[in-house]
Amino acid sequence: MLLKSSKINEFRLWGLLLTMGGMLVMIIGLAGVVFDWGTIGRIIAGIFLIIGLISMLGSMAIYFWAGMMSTSAVALDCPECGKRTKMIGKTDRCMFCKTILTVDPAMASEQADTDDTVNEPDTKEATQDTPRN
Repeated sequence: MLLKSSKINEFRLWGLLLTMGGMLVMIIGLAGVVFDWGTIGRIIAGIFLIIGLISMLGSMAIYFWAGMMSTSAVALDCPECGKRTKMIGKTDRCMFCKTILTVDPAMASEQADTDDTVNEPDTKEATQDTPRN
């Protein structure tokens, strides 16, 4: 569960990786000019700069797409951490504690219902056993 995150954060992660990768490719491509490899160095630099530019444009498209999805996402409070998070689709993860969330009652686990019913009698018995003044 360490590497799992919400869908919006996954899109942002891929956008960031494309940005960093594109910049790295452009920097590597500049080695052809910096080390003065002649005409072949300029060709290598041009090719790498174009590949890096395409990667950066792909990153921009992914960030734009994630932003558009974020504006239409359902915002709700996470039952585990209590923080406000956005959800895309029927199931998603909390952006902060990575708990699996759903708005579809058919997909919800019954464990939460059984935990509540098991804990209720215990709390009632505990309140009845305590002496009152």
